[in-house]
Amino acid sequence: MKAASILVLMGCLVTVVEPKIYTRCKLAKIFSRANLDNYRGFSLGNWICMAYYESHYNTTAQTQLQDGSTDYGIFQINSDTWCRNTKLQEKNHCHVACSALMTDDLTDAIICAKKIVKETDGMNYWQGWKKNCEGRDLSEWKKGCEVS
Repeated sequence: MKAASILVLMGCLVTVVEPKIYTRCKLAKIFSRANLDNYRGFSLGNWICMAYYESHYNTTAQTQLQDGSTDYGIFQINSDTWCRNTKLQEKNHCHVACSALMTDDLTDAIICAKKIVKETDGMNYWQGWKKNCEGRDLSEWKKGCEVS
């Protein structure tokens, strides 16, 4: 009986993170409301394209890198510099836990992504953007999404 009670208690403590995979148009609306369109000169299409190639719009995406760090969330923001993983870190420039970048509420992820664009070389931080979006006509990314 005691073992069964412990199992029930453990089941209550386990947090299940359900992946949220946004549609292109839903993200376009969220990004537009967050004033990402033309933020630091990058159109809404740039943000939508980048999020697609970084995470396929999956808020719970995680990528383990060879250097031991991890990229988190819809923008694949790196734990080494931008967010706080489980251990204490000197950097954490976004002043946010990495787990906060993997929720359905994209507020922290958007604030951090804006900080990255502002404090680094624009969107060049994201390899998915550099390889697939930079210098291209990105108007198709918001087409049919009812955003300006």
